[in-house]
Amino acid sequence: MKAFQVIRYGKKEKLVLSEIQEPIPKDNEVLVQVHASAINLLDSLIKNGDFKLFLPYKTPFTNGHDLAGIITKVGANVTQFKVGDEVYARPSDFHIGTFAQSIVVNQNDLAMKPKNITMEEAASIPLVGLTSWQALVEISNLKKGQKVFIQAGSGGVGTFAIQLAKHLGAFVATTTSETNVEMVKGLGADLVIDYKKEDFSTLLKDYDVVLHSNRENTILKKSLSILKHGGVLVSLTGPPTADFAKKIGMGWHFQILMKLLSFSVNQLAKKLKVHFEFLFMKADGKQLSEITKLIEAGKIKPMIDRVYTFEETNEAMLYVEAGRSKGKVVVKMI
Repeated sequence: MKAFQVIRYGKKEKLVLSEIQEPIPKDNEVLVQVHASAINLLDSLIKNGDFKLFLPYKTPFTNGHDLAGIITKVGANVTQFKVGDEVYARPSDFHIGTFAQSIVVNQNDLAMKPKNITMEEAASIPLVGLTSWQALVEISNLKKGQKVFIQAGSGGVGTFAIQLAKHLGAFVATTTSETNVEMVKGLGADLVIDYKKEDFSTLLKDYDVVLHSNRENTILKKSLSILKHGGVLVSLTGPPTADFAKKIGMGWHFQILMKLLSFSVNQLAKKLKVHFEFLFMKADGKQLSEITKLIEAGKIKPMIDRVYTFEETNEAMLYVEAGRSKGKVVVKMI
């Protein structure tokens, strides 16, 4: 079968279309024929080698973190799914590889595809959906009437998180450029800030939750300052913390390193009497099943910017890296 692989780490390196063996599912796994995958910035960061410290993939390996497809084989112990089921998933770390014609996935990472959307739309959901769920529901416990600031509202995570936050009953503020204001309002944003013209830290105050996705240290500091006492900032960009290192099973020396990396932000959070959390989302089929219910109920709609062919995967990666996509970018295999 064909797959797009990382042969060498590097920012200038492209994924290489390779011929590889079709994988065989183990007892708790299924083989999925991939109909569509989505491009995430994470795919580029993995390819570049930015995450080698805690995700040391050995080259060559197949890239890709989102999929929608049909089960073609099941392992001996699989009870939740059968051949022919339409499913979607964000496979667990060290089991990625959705830029391929087929992939094996643990049954615990899978969920049934929402019946009311296409394969392409389903493929756009898992990573951003689980990221939003884990940030807003699992970590922040966002409640009706609370205020949440979601950065980059027109991006992949932003477009999903706004809809989820509105479903939870929160007041939602977000940032975007002028051309995307109406789009994010249509998703449910109550207050939209043009980041090119306005400083969000002068407009927002006493927020309960911030979903932070900007890499600039000044933005991180400003984001902490808009929280009320006891509020929580969930960061998707870091710095990673000692708790995160411990959670994923890294050794004590890595835990010390992460503690040093996050020392200044944790000190500032303590001073402001708020909480800082680093989130590196995890695969979770049960959470994805909850997201399926919301999509089938019409509470959340997928937002797709562009669809590329499988052969155009590298072009799709470049488009996402440019940082101008509105919603998700999808690669269609079938």
